[in-house]
Amino acid sequence: MKVEVPVGWELTTLGDVAGWGSGGTPSRRNPELFNGSIPWIKTGELGDKFIRGTEEHISEDAIKKSSAKIFAAGSVGIAMYGATIGKLSIFGIDASTNQACAVAKPLCDLLSNEFLYYYLLSERRALIDSGKGGAQPNISQGILKDWPLSLPPLNEQHRIVAKIETLFSELDKGIESLKTAREQLKVYRQTVLKHAFEGKLTAHWREQNKDKLETPQQLLARIQKERQSRYQRQLKNWQTTVKVWEENDKEGKKPAKPMTPSGIRYPAELELADLPGGWCWVEYAGLCERIRNGISAKPEGDSGTKIFRISAVRAMEFALDDVRYIQNIGGIYDQYLLAQGDLVFTRYNGSRNYVGVCAEYKGDGTHLYPDKLIQTRIGVPSLSSKFLEGAINCGDSRRFIESRIRTTAGQSGISGGDIKSIPIPVCGTEEQEQIALYLSEQTSEIDKMVEEVEAGVRRAETLRQSILKKAFSGQLVPQDANDEPASVLLARIQAENATHAVNSSKTTNKKTGKTSKQGS
Repeated sequence: MKVEVPVGWELTTLGDVAGWGSGGTPSRRNPELFNGSIPWIKTGELGDKFIRGTEEHISEDAIKKSSAKIFAAGSVGIAMYGATIGKLSIFGIDASTNQACAVAKPLCDLLSNEFLYYYLLSERRALIDSGKGGAQPNISQGILKDWPLSLPPLNEQHRIVAKIETLFSELDKGIESLKTAREQLKVYRQTVLKHAFEGKLTAHWREQNKDKLETPQQLLARIQKERQSRYQRQLKNWQTTVKVWEENDKEGKKPAKPMTPSGIRYPAELELADLPGGWCWVEYAGLCERIRNGISAKPEGDSGTKIFRISAVRAMEFALDDVRYIQNIGGIYDQYLLAQGDLVFTRYNGSRNYVGVCAEYKGDGTHLYPDKLIQTRIGVPSLSSKFLEGAINCGDSRRFIESRIRTTAGQSGISGGDIKSIPIPVCGTEEQEQIALYLSEQTSEIDKMVEEVEAGVRRAETLRQSILKKAFSGQLVPQDANDEPASVLLARIQAENATHAVNSSKTTNKKTGKTSKQGS
């Protein structure tokens, strides 16, 4: 099929207008190879338009002892595979790369590297989709060299780049404003939550229902009584289950005895916000009948029992589809199945912001959880899991968790003991219901505003792609009849390539000083 190109443009390939290569990784067994001055780019460092510094540097010896090579500043690098596939940058420095990075050096000075960068950016999705390989796409150098390019005159290349950057700059300002609004909405949401669990949202309701409010002492006593009553029922059921187990010749594992309740305690030696009448602070352990880390065995395969990834749990958000699978032969892990209403905490994460956050599990009871998550089960019927989920993720409760986070080897974490000690603000059942109602109304409005912001960001990104599409189809800037046609430009590139190929095919005889073609 014939490809239509704008007047003055010429159809060619990326391999005709740029020299392509890739890098390599020196042996990690020799630390000295990574103790040099040559910047070494990993594909994870690509992404910004220009890359001007690297985390690691290799030595001259590393260049000699590996497939790593130095690419000149102005080259354009693109990640060929892995999680970073399609990320690209212009090298602002002479640098080497790892083997997952393909590098293009525009031939002669007849192709703008910025034009090439934006063209590759416009083709990124198509390149990834065309990638070959096993379990993951792979943009090979062969694909890149054969990729078609409609080449405009050099002057038009510069006009296209300038126009793209002007339009992108305006878009970036708009996106930045949208992102600022998004952050402000996050702060507003946290403020609403904080006010909810300090009793400020229900101040008017309490004024109208003074006769229904318990004193803090009455509230604590009732919570303690509920917890003990629930424990006694569980204990009785356990005794019945053990008796049946014994009558069946103790077949299988002995039923686990329910955990003896902790006392309902006020969080001692903590500076906590004052609470209104009918509220009190308690330690989380006293409210729970179970606090337990998950399974340490590694998930494997594409079938079995679902087990959550750590990333499934975020503050007040539980992604039920963020799972892997584990072999639960004979139900050996059934004791780690979550139940509706369980509050699940993150125990470890690379980001402190996600450590100790919790979310209510609302699944169907077929999910297990790993050891980097902590399951908690509420043992007080009058305390709503939804209420506690909100309380834990804001205010003094969240600040307490953040104060207990410890970081080692790049991972931040907390312990089950830290979870047990979280100070929790609690109130009566009716007020919990009022808080849930108010929060539902206000967070619904916040969610609508967030969605509008996200839609704006998506529209901006769609517009960005539209700009690129117009740029490389000759519709973004006008053509100029005075520009040197791309056919002439391409001929010059090919001529200079041919000259370069002839020169590089010659070697100098060290004894005579004469030159001769290789292989002659």
